[in-house]
Amino acid sequence: MARTIIIDAFGGDNAPLSVLQGARMAIDEYGVQVILTGNEDSMRAVADANKISLEGMRLVHTERTIPVEAEPVSLLKEYEGCSMSRAFQLLAEGEGDAVVSAGSTGALVVGGTFLIKRLPGIKRVALATQIPCVGGSFLLLDSGANHDCRPEMLQQFGIMGAAYMEQVAGVKEPRVGLVNIGSEETKGTDLYVQAHQLLAASPISFVGNVEAREVPLGACDVAVADGFTGNVMLKLTEGVAKFFSGELKEIFQSSTAGKLGYLAVRGKVAQFKKKMDATEYGGAPLLGTRKPVIKAHGNSNGKAMKNAIRQAVLMCDNDVIAKTQAALEEYKHRTKEAPQH
Repeated sequence: MARTIIIDAFGGDNAPLSVLQGARMAIDEYGVQVILTGNEDSMRAVADANKISLEGMRLVHTERTIPVEAEPVSLLKEYEGCSMSRAFQLLAEGEGDAVVSAGSTGALVVGGTFLIKRLPGIKRVALATQIPCVGGSFLLLDSGANHDCRPEMLQQFGIMGAAYMEQVAGVKEPRVGLVNIGSEETKGTDLYVQAHQLLAASPISFVGNVEAREVPLGACDVAVADGFTGNVMLKLTEGVAKFFSGELKEIFQSSTAGKLGYLAVRGKVAQFKKKMDATEYGGAPLLGTRKPVIKAHGNSNGKAMKNAIRQAVLMCDNDVIAKTQAALEEYKHRTKEAPQH
C-alpha cells in the first residue's frame, strides 16, 4: 500500500529546497505519494531551478509560514492556515497518513496535541530522538516537548518508547531505563522516585535507573527523562560528537603519519561517521498523537528529509500508534486486576 506523506514544505532552515529534494528521493525509493504545503509559486520556481521533478507531489498553496520565534500557540490563531497548520489540517481530514515538518518544535507539539489530538489516556505527547550508542542506538524521550512532567507522564513515555523501538527499530523486548543520578530506586527527585515505581509496574522490560554516562554505552534501548533533562542530554551529545569529530580530523591531518594512518582505517572511519550522522535518522517522532507526526531537524538537508519520510512510512506500515495504544490498555487492565492493599 502506497503511503501519502504530508510535508510542511517551508519548515526548516533549508526549505523548500531540502524538502523538495527529500520528497523526490522518497518518492523514487519508497514509492510514496507526497503532499507539500506552502507557497506554490515558490515551490515550483525552486523545483525548476534545481531540475527537481514534481511528479508524485501534490502542492497545496498557503500564503504564510510560522516563524521559529513565534509563540507555539499562535499556530492555532494568528498563523492558522500557515504551511504547518495546513499540513496538520490535511492529516486530520484524512488526506494523508502522516505529517513531517522541520519547523518550530513548539508549534509542532501544539499542532500534534490540538489539531491531531492525543491518544486516549495520554497525558502529554513526547519527542523521541534516536541516538547512536555502543551496539546500535537508543531512543531518548522526552527530548524537548515537556519541561514540566508528572510521574505518570514518564511512565507513558517509557511505554510509548518501547512500542516504537520494537515496531520501527526492530528491537525485541527493548530495555527501558529511567535517566537518573544513581541506580538506586530512591535516587533523584520525588518525580523520578515515583516514576520508577510506575515504570517497574508497566508491561515493559524496565531495567531501572540508568546514569547519563551509561546510556551511550548501551545501558538501555529507551532512555526516559522529562523534556528539560532530555533536551540537555541531546544537546550535550550533539556537542560532544562534534568535538570528537573535529579532534579526529585534526589527528589525521596534523602529520604525515596521521595521513598514512587514515589510509589504513578510512573504511572504519567512514562507518563511524555514518553512525554519527544525524541525517541517517531523519527526525524525531512525536509519540502520543492519534496519527504519525515526525519532527525533522531544523537544518535538515535532502537526505535527512528523505529519512524523516521513511520514518513516517515505517510508523504507518508497522501500525505503531495502534500498538502503543494496546500497550497502554494492557497496563490499565493489569492495574485494575492488581490486588488492592
